[in-house]
Amino acid sequence: MKKSRIAAALLVAALLIGFLIYRQAGNGQNSDAGLTRYTASFLDVFDTQTEIVGYGTSEETFTEQVKLLKDKLTFYNNLYDIYHDYEGINNIKTINDNAGIAPVVVDKEIIELLQYSKDMYEFTEGQLNIAMGSVLTIWHDYREEGINNPEKAKLPDMAELQTAAAHTDISQLIIDQEASTVYLADPEMSLDVGGIGKGYAVQRVAEYAKELGVESILLSVGGNVAAVGEKPDGSQWKLGIQNPDLESDEEYSRKVQVKDESVVTSGNYQRYYVVDGVRYCHIVDPDTLMPADYFASVSIITADSGEADALSTAVYNMPFAEGLAYVNGLDGVEAMWIFEDGSVEYSAHFEEYVAE
Repeated sequence: MKKSRIAAALLVAALLIGFLIYRQAGNGQNSDAGLTRYTASFLDVFDTQTEIVGYGTSEETFTEQVKLLKDKLTFYNNLYDIYHDYEGINNIKTINDNAGIAPVVVDKEIIELLQYSKDMYEFTEGQLNIAMGSVLTIWHDYREEGINNPEKAKLPDMAELQTAAAHTDISQLIIDQEASTVYLADPEMSLDVGGIGKGYAVQRVAEYAKELGVESILLSVGGNVAAVGEKPDGSQWKLGIQNPDLESDEEYSRKVQVKDESVVTSGNYQRYYVVDGVRYCHIVDPDTLMPADYFASVSIITADSGEADALSTAVYNMPFAEGLAYVNGLDGVEAMWIFEDGSVEYSAHFEEYVAE
């Protein structure tokens, strides 16, 4: 109930003023090089809560920075949306709507995301596949029905899923960089960038913040967190990783310290529905066409938020031994697995990030 009241309060405030800014408790100053800590929160981008934390000499300067960063996040939100149209914008939905019909001229930011996603498909050995839209749409519809009418909640028929899976060949995603067009050669195919789009956008916004001259800021968009630089006093950013057991008195499972790195968590504790007492989350294994059920959550730490987002999804779909070997074989990537019984496992060097 406490978390629900907090979320409701934030939503009302966000609707009234767009975002919230407040000073750190005390006299408005702290030990971070004599600067004031400010935080902004809003709920109308990527369908999740966003928080931006920064330090500065004036609230006005921070407010202007937040406005620019929010505008940039909104830009990516609109481009990568698969559900809504926006006036004057060809987005992912536009591409899906024209599958098998004609190439669509799109912004270069879409071209770059889709090419990056193709690269991550290879990098994750097919575990991150943005061409899974036909399958994910089925699960989305059943999940929404199950949430709205729990007594009628049911699973999709496997035959229906297998029919849709025949239209998930990422090679049918045709990108013409010179013409800046995207074409889905299979008319039954659709894109869903939910496993990478938000993290990719967060990374781009972090890079944009640096272009604005921001040297120290923390971006948190749902389960995607990117730290720009370090705190002004030279210390690292300390982040809490959500405890997937929402009934626990411990809000965070672990706290980690990072600098110029991203932390992304994928889990089964927010977007799910229940069928015959079993929880089915939104992360679907492309091999089984069923929601993965190996873990409660997987968290990834690496320098790039887009990569972290893709890897958190991919590793969530892998059995632990396979995922551990995979992560330990990557440079600059660490992972933490939380199992349903609350037990925790780390990749080779994750513990070096754990803070008290």
